[in-house]
Amino acid sequence: MTATASVTGDQGWSWNSMQQYFRKNEKFTPPQDGHNITGQFDPAVHGFNGINSVSLSGFPSPTDGRVMNASAELGGDFKFNLDYNSGSELGLGWIQLTIGGGMRSSSSSAYLAPSFLARPNLHVVVGAEVSRVIKTGVKNGLPTFNSVEFRSDNGTLIQLTASKEVILSAGSVGTPHILLNSGIGDTQALTAAGVTPLVDLPDVGENLSDHPFGVAAFTVSSNNTIDTLNDNAVLMNQAMQQWETEKTGPLVNSVATHLMFMRLNGSVLGSNPDPAPGPNSPHYELLVADGIPVPPLPTEGNFIAGGAVVLNPTSRGSVKLRTSNPFDAPIIDPALLKTDFDRVVMREAIKSIKKFYAASAWAGYVMAPTGGLEHAVDDASIDEYNRNTTQTIFHPVGTASMSAKGANGGVVDPDLRVKKVGGLRVVDASVIPFIPSAHPQAAVYVFGERASDLIKATYPQ
Repeated sequence: MTATASVTGDQGWSWNSMQQYFRKNEKFTPPQDGHNITGQFDPAVHGFNGINSVSLSGFPSPTDGRVMNASAELGGDFKFNLDYNSGSELGLGWIQLTIGGGMRSSSSSAYLAPSFLARPNLHVVVGAEVSRVIKTGVKNGLPTFNSVEFRSDNGTLIQLTASKEVILSAGSVGTPHILLNSGIGDTQALTAAGVTPLVDLPDVGENLSDHPFGVAAFTVSSNNTIDTLNDNAVLMNQAMQQWETEKTGPLVNSVATHLMFMRLNGSVLGSNPDPAPGPNSPHYELLVADGIPVPPLPTEGNFIAGGAVVLNPTSRGSVKLRTSNPFDAPIIDPALLKTDFDRVVMREAIKSIKKFYAASAWAGYVMAPTGGLEHAVDDASIDEYNRNTTQTIFHPVGTASMSAKGANGGVVDPDLRVKKVGGLRVVDASVIPFIPSAHPQAAVYVFGERASDLIKATYPQ
């Protein structure tokens, strides 16, 4: 967030300034199984009175002890970190999840809870798909876009006009798609797509940044992994019944049990510019998973895995129009592992997973690499493995990026108003100019919280 404050010239987006919004959002709650969490997190860096529940795993994993023993044995990059949400991420810590009462806590369950849906000034339309924002006039020399066009669930096109402004929150794919269909974007690209250009804003849909995600899996000597649950319909039905009636059991957890955040060492980083936000910020994340965490799921066998995430990708993708029909899907280029730096980081992450599971704490439990990892034995073969297996972890940001007011590039000003137009603001992950060196969920929430304050300040009662 410090980088965001720097590029926008608005210190309100800095790490220190945004802490109030983290506290406002977070409601840290005890894990569902009620186990003693002393030594598993730092209460001093959490909020307890917010709106979005956060907790630790509510069901023990049989590998928890081995994970902690491996961390103690290896030390260094694998050292224990009491709480990676303290601002000091490096090391291994217990995973923290947006869960409360055994259920997922999300933007829907928190910010669209029944008490908010009951507000007289809030109307939620379901089954609707926005096609465009529509120019309604000119004010202070700027074209204003105060109307929204959407298709209802019965196929009817409807227009609504805002009395003050339109707030676009369609996400890092949907927001640029809507802006482009509205004639806001690169003039030449819009013309080529058959859309009449109204506002020349070339960075709309550019600067797409996402976290590449890879998996390194190993067979294990135990059948007590999540794979057994996935492979056995009877056991899964029993676990589902337990969760539905008691909100307890293995389904209250994520498949991941711990997270690690690590930096490249100096010899690997070399003279390349460091894209991490600070000298103690991680370049990659590892997830310890008690089973195969993502599809395609194996139909037999038991496994342990490490998920690898490139946290500061230098690759940049895009969202572009496929046609002039606003309801046709856009062309999305995630640009995963497009740069040498990103490929090096993913390679080192896979090596770190191998090192972690080679610790003596896993002796007799971890048996052998699998899924092609057994052939990834040097840099070239690891790179080939990564080319064949890397996917997204669904963290796209940056396609309607913030920049300083008056800057040539960017899509929105630091107050999130769209440049060169009036009556239109963007509030979602698309405005974040640099992908966070962590999962962006909390960052998106706190951007929304500050946006709320900015909007309220614009229209004082």
